[in-house]
Amino acid sequence: MPVGDLLPELVLLIGAVVIVLFASFSPQRLQHWGASLALLTLAIAVVITAGQGEAPPKLTFSGVWSLDRATVAAKLLILVSGGFAVALSPRWMANDRRHGEYYALILFSLLGAIMMASATDSMELTIGVLLSSVASYPLVAYHRAWAPALEAGMKYFLMGALANALFVIGIVLIFGLTGATGYAEIATELNRNPDPVVVIAALTFVFIGLAFKLGAFPVYAWMPDVAQGAPAPIAALLTVVPKIAAALALARFVQLLPVSLAWPWVIAVLATLTMTLGNLAALWQQDLRRLLGWSAVSQSGYALVAVTVVGATDMAVPSLLVFLAAYAVANLAAFGAVTHLRGRTALKHYQGLAHVRPWSAVVIVLALLSFVGIPPLVGFFGKLLLFQAAIDGGYTWLAVVAVANTVLSLFYYLRVISPMIFAKAAGEYAVLGRGSAVVMLGAGLLVLGLGLGAQLLIHYVDGVVLLPK
Repeated sequence: MPVGDLLPELVLLIGAVVIVLFASFSPQRLQHWGASLALLTLAIAVVITAGQGEAPPKLTFSGVWSLDRATVAAKLLILVSGGFAVALSPRWMANDRRHGEYYALILFSLLGAIMMASATDSMELTIGVLLSSVASYPLVAYHRAWAPALEAGMKYFLMGALANALFVIGIVLIFGLTGATGYAEIATELNRNPDPVVVIAALTFVFIGLAFKLGAFPVYAWMPDVAQGAPAPIAALLTVVPKIAAALALARFVQLLPVSLAWPWVIAVLATLTMTLGNLAALWQQDLRRLLGWSAVSQSGYALVAVTVVGATDMAVPSLLVFLAAYAVANLAAFGAVTHLRGRTALKHYQGLAHVRPWSAVVIVLALLSFVGIPPLVGFFGKLLLFQAAIDGGYTWLAVVAVANTVLSLFYYLRVISPMIFAKAAGEYAVLGRGSAVVMLGAGLLVLGLGLGAQLLIHYVDGVVLLPK
């Protein structure tokens, strides 16, 4: 077996185990070194993964693992996002008596997400979904003495348990129908007209499981609670990384389905409902972290626009990757600012921020405007490619819905931006420290820099396809 093909994943696994052992035997005053070990692990994994992008696309390990440019791009996004979350954590977690294993859980969560993005076998996909979920549950409720954290953790766990159970049932039904776990074999058997009722039931359960990880309709309600109640760096992580992994996993999975099932229309309806419900709920929020959570739900709807036209246009996968990259850096920037400002949540607490903490205000404004898609920020190019892909794939009406939702989202983003700039300061704005400021500003610069250099990003993903076709 070509073990070298899994070198980034092995680095993550070994790094996580080392951190667990270190946290178990080190005193409290040394627990923060877990962050340094995690960052070193992620840096090594990023370097190795970047090198994999130059190799020809292939299926490895008997066809269960994909190494194509789309997978490599998703892995890089996942690893870099994890790095931002880890870098934001040491000062945030400083008062926790023993938090070294916190960083190991982050690495395990990232490993599960990478497995989801790379899977070309239903068993591997299942392991990725379950590993990502199991490692994330304790992270959400890590602030055990804070009621919102416990509530968020319980909701996340209960919804995850249900969605994952249905997902596993769907995978079992598909195996029963096809006798196969590999994607290529499943596609062949599904095109031989097995029992349509069982096929529809199985695919519905699989969609529900992946929709949970994506934060999409009908299992999206955990997202705002996690955004509000989880440690702020974990809120940043879980509103980005599972979304990247699930979007790519779903885009790969729908290629297996017979055209007779009319699955693109199902995904298009889910996209419409997710976008619209997320934006409508965000309109009434008085808490910035919950608002970002509902915004994350709506962004899942935009990602589903690209999934809808997978197979109908060559622009589908490239537009999905550019959009996910744009969303990731903007969301990390927004939560980076929230973390730097010690997790303050009420919108009224952000009044006049531009007069007291101008750099924090600038980063938040850049992030929110990128969500909308204002040029020259990177979000503009992500949205533009999505709309072009939808039109090119024959779903002009879905592009119109996405544009209308983009206009709708501008209203609640302005509810944040306007008071920050024009109102008087609400009081003192204590900050977390220099480290969080550097991470926040780095993410903010990426929002602007990737926008100005968008042509390079687009060129990197141009012509990307998913294996197996």
